[in-house]
Amino acid sequence: MGRRHDPMLLRAADPSTVGAMLPPGDRFSGRPRRYHDAVGATDLLTIVECGDPILRRPADPVDTVDLASEEMQHLIGQMRATMEAAPGVGLAAPQVGRSIQLAVLADGPERWGQLSEEERTARERGPLDFTVLVNPVVHPIDAGAGRVSFFEGCLSVPGLMGVVARHRAVRVEALDADGTPLARVFSGWAARIVQHEFDHLLGRLYLDRVETRSLSSSENYVRYWAGRPPSEAAHGLGFTLD
Repeated sequence: MGRRHDPMLLRAADPSTVGAMLPPGDRFSGRPRRYHDAVGATDLLTIVECGDPILRRPADPVDTVDLASEEMQHLIGQMRATMEAAPGVGLAAPQVGRSIQLAVLADGPERWGQLSEEERTARERGPLDFTVLVNPVVHPIDAGAGRVSFFEGCLSVPGLMGVVARHRAVRVEALDADGTPLARVFSGWAARIVQHEFDHLLGRLYLDRVETRSLSSSENYVRYWAGRPPSEAAHGLGFTLD
């Protein structure tokens, strides 16, 4: 992780760990998949906030044998429950104190709040089924063009919102919760979620990419900018959109 990264190829994992299959006989020994089951409220995890060094440390790849363990599968369930309770649309393992390349994602109407149909269309925001990404590699599809800017926040940076420019579409290579190779294109808001969580696996926060003049308290975001296009915030707060 100390070497420079090609900005057009964002990596959290060594490519040899992506697509690796579980060794024969280690694919959960035939027991049923349980990571998606609900867990109790007592299993909710504490979300780490900015200033904790773990959020600034590149996460370690997950060994496929470890992925098969009861402990890891339970962690995935805990992360899902914690994300849903927050509520949020994504959660990376470093945010719950585990420096490993694991993230969970989900989005749907229950998370859209007061967003109008027009706002959802502008954000290209639609349902995203619960997804587990292990040792992901993220390839921007637009290669420097097609970046879009919107306000976003972070469970690890409570009380703030800011405008971030991100790629409109990305291709992800990863393992899923079963250890099966995954290759998938995410676009619109789902691509933003993927990139936000992937940043966590690199030791980055959205604050590293934010247009600093756009930073707003959650209260002022609701008061001034919710429901309005980012261009109005750019004009009002004095910054330029990518």
